[in-house]
Amino acid sequence: MDQEWVSDLPARIQLRRTKGWRLPEGAVRVARPGKRGNPFSVAEHGREQAIALFSAYLDQQLAIGALDITELRGKALACWCRLDEPCHADILIKRANI
Repeated sequence: MDQEWVSDLPARIQLRRTKGWRLPEGAVRVARPGKRGNPFSVAEHGREQAIALFSAYLDQQLAIGALDITELRGKALACWCRLDEPCHADILIKRANI
């Protein structure tokens, strides 16, 4: 993947329960529960497998028109995953911005 293209992608934000923390304006929450949350648990499948399963699931949902991610284009996405770990939000960011 072209490094310049990657640097142009919107950011991923880690959700917090810290007092006073707020989701930045324009960011979209993609955590569970929710239609954009990863239905495949990291605890059950492991991080890499949960993300791979989500990627295949997303492809299927997009192909049958069950999910629309165009509204995510250009927006930062927020999930509970640590920023130094892979996350399903990374897949959503890439797919929404291609």
